[in-house]
Amino acid sequence: MAVPAAETSSFGFNNLMETFSVEVHRAENRPLNVPLIAPFTIASSRLDKVENVAIRIELRNGCVGWGESPILPFVTAEDQPTAMAKASEACQLLRSNPAMTLGAVLREIGGLLPGHEFASVRAGVEMALIDAVANSIGIPLWRLFGGATNTITTDITIPIVSPSEAAALASSYGKQGFTTLKLKVGKNLKADIEVLQAIRMAHPECSFILDANEGYKPAAAIEVLDKLHEMGVIPVLFEQPVHRDDWEGLGHVSHYAKAKYGVSVAADESCRSLSDVKKIVEGELADVINIKLAKVGVLGALEIIEVARTSGLNLMIGGMVETRLAMGFAGHLAAGLGCFKFIDLDTPLLLSEDPVLEGYEVHGADYKFTNARGHGGFLHWDNIAW
Repeated sequence: MAVPAAETSSFGFNNLMETFSVEVHRAENRPLNVPLIAPFTIASSRLDKVENVAIRIELRNGCVGWGESPILPFVTAEDQPTAMAKASEACQLLRSNPAMTLGAVLREIGGLLPGHEFASVRAGVEMALIDAVANSIGIPLWRLFGGATNTITTDITIPIVSPSEAAALASSYGKQGFTTLKLKVGKNLKADIEVLQAIRMAHPECSFILDANEGYKPAAAIEVLDKLHEMGVIPVLFEQPVHRDDWEGLGHVSHYAKAKYGVSVAADESCRSLSDVKKIVEGELADVINIKLAKVGVLGALEIIEVARTSGLNLMIGGMVETRLAMGFAGHLAAGLGCFKFIDLDTPLLLSEDPVLEGYEVHGADYKFTNARGHGGFLHWDNIAW
């Protein structure tokens, strides 16, 4: 049950940044390898198994925090060996630091792991530090980030597969209670339309999000919208229809989609920094910004959220292919802030194993965050293979 508005409260994350003293006792990282139920194919890459990095930080007071750096080829800048090496550097820095405020520690991590190049590793370290601090003060992350609600509802993703496979997935997800399907498109226009038709037959009541992952030229993106209109299908969102550097194309598709069909376009790969967001705002290039912690880090995400909200853009929160560690942190953030129109935090449901113990509760498309301290989830560290 969602927390009533009258009971919501903020524990002042910004204030905590400058008042809570952090002294790290232990910090280490290990590979986090998890098999997928099936290969995950998008327009820009294919993933056969998850090869992320787990981070564990223990403070001098005994409280532990957990983080995860997700790796998605051609999307995140890091591969797993690079992420392991940079996470080890960050852990060494944390172990050698004297006690300092949370804000000071996070700024040092930002200096060591700057920009998009190391954003996923930075996000994992930030998650673990913030989780450890939330554990120290005895509150769940969703309350730390504002306490707007303790529940969220996610869509679920159908990767690039055959029409028959897509129909089977859509039917299964419909029976599990998912009302919004996110469909990966962008490799083949004709095949994309056939898959959409098959899904429509299998789950006629569902809402669609299209995610091209940069796969279309502007003309093809517009053609998809036109053909869907002919089928009587209007997506609720069209995510990253063109290449991330095709700013003119992004704006063209966005204006066409909104003016002709009332469809919002989201910037995902085109939004990898605060300067990208400002460019999107100034040029009116998209209606929605997709926040992913692995693209911009936790602190970077909070900065972007503030700018986007002030500018009147809608917000989406998503992730890479992650376990319930990283996705749980993003879910706490989304629930606590309560400002996301679109929630795409489904990838733990695509894994054949769940290495995370406890954490948020899953009821079909609905996630519930408890009053457990911090993230609430953890790994059996000794069972994580080196």
